Parts: sequence; structure tokens; C-alpha cells
Amino acid sequence: MDLKGKVALVTGASRGIGRAIALSLGEAGCDVIVNYASSEGAAREVADAVIAQGSRAKAIRADVADMAAVEGMVAEAHREFGQIHILVNNAGINRDRTFLKLTRAEWDDVIRTNLGGPFNTAHALIPSMCEAGFGRIINITSIVGQMGNYGQTNYAAAKGGIISFSKSLAREVARKGITVNCVAPGYINTDMMKGVPDRVIEQVKSITPLARLGEPEEIAWAVRFLADPRASYITGQVVAVNGGMYM
Repeated sequence: MDLKGKVALVTGASRGIGRAIALSLGEAGCDVIVNYASSEGAAREVADAVIAQGSRAKAIRADVADMAAVEGMVAEAHREFGQIHILVNNAGINRDRTFLKLTRAEWDDVIRTNLGGPFNTAHALIPSMCEAGFGRIINITSIVGQMGNYGQTNYAAAKGGIISFSKSLAREVARKGITVNCVAPGYINTDMMKGVPDRVIEQVKSITPLARLGEPEEIAWAVRFLADPRASYITGQVVAVNGGMYM
């Protein structure tokens, strides 16, 4: 897959799945804007790694839940990189708690970032994509948004909302040369999983047909495929990368 001449904005790209996506796109020749909210050092390390691969990159701070901050980030990216062809909405947070203990603030925080973030970035970038007649929007949802999960009503609602958002948006922008798809990871071997007890991880593996956790690079490969200009007849779809846990 050759993405030379393309520019991607990857949100939440300082670690985990976002980091793997940024590096994979850079490896394919794509220039990358590495968005982060707080981990400046890690984001700069990712940008440096992309540059070492031969592509351009820059770390830009913005809270995706803040529309004004997103618009500022996009304006800065346009000034430095020109047209942005690929948007990967990866940034997300979790505030896990059973529903009766869940506060309204914890609900709002997750919805604002995980669902409001993709709205903000897409709203800021789609006008220029329409003008260019090309765009790839790839939203990272979750297996939790497809099947639900105990103690994650807020997270599941946001991730499920991303799927519906993507399908509707895909219909609206298809004739402008823009595709909108989702990648739905299962349980992936990231820092987030390091705090999970071993017995729980073993239980997850036992109900996963491939009997293991996924790797961030496996999510990145699915994103890289959907970002390719040749993936032009795929839109409104959810690519599940979950080891067969949910089919």
C-alpha cells in the first residue's frame, strides 16, 4: 500500500493503537499529523519515528472534545501540510462504572470525547475534502459498541454512536469522493490492558476463537487498508478486528 503524497491526521496518536496507526501510515509514505491531548513527549517521539521512516510529521496538541481547539489544530495542519486526505478518529477515554454508580459528569466526559470528537474533526475537515474530491475518514469504534459490556454503558453508547454516525455520514459524502468507515478493535494488547488482572485476560482469551489478545499493529493494518486510494468502493462499513470474539 503506497500512500505517498497523502497527509493524515491521527487523533490520540501518542500511544497504543493511535501510535501504531501513525507509524503504519508513515511507513506507507504518508505524512502524519500526530494529535495528542497531554502526552507531548510521547507524541513528539511518534512524530520523530515517522520522520525517520522518510515522511513528514508534526505533533499538534488539541483536545478533540473542544471544537475551537480542533479548528485551530486543523488550521495549523493546513498551513504546514496543505490538504489533509485522511482522518483517523482514534482518540478516546473511558470512565468505567456500573450504571447506577455512573455520574452524569462521567457520562458527559465520555460522550463529549468519544463521540463529540469525531464530529468536531470531521466537521472541520470535510469541507476541504469535498473541495478536493477525495477523503478517507476512518473512525475507531470498539467491540463494546457492537455487543455492549458490563460497566461501560457510557463507552458503549459512544462507540455504538460512532458506527451509526459513520454510516449516515458515508451516505452524505459518498458522491464527493469521500469514504467513511469504522474499525472495531476487540481486546488489544495496549497499556490500557496492563491494569487488567491476569485472570480476566485469560478469561477474555478463552472466549476468543483465536485465543489471544490483538496487537495494535493489527488494527493499524486495517486502517492502512481503508486509507488506501484503491479502497474506493468500501464505505459505511465496520471492519471488526477482534479475533472472532464477536461475529
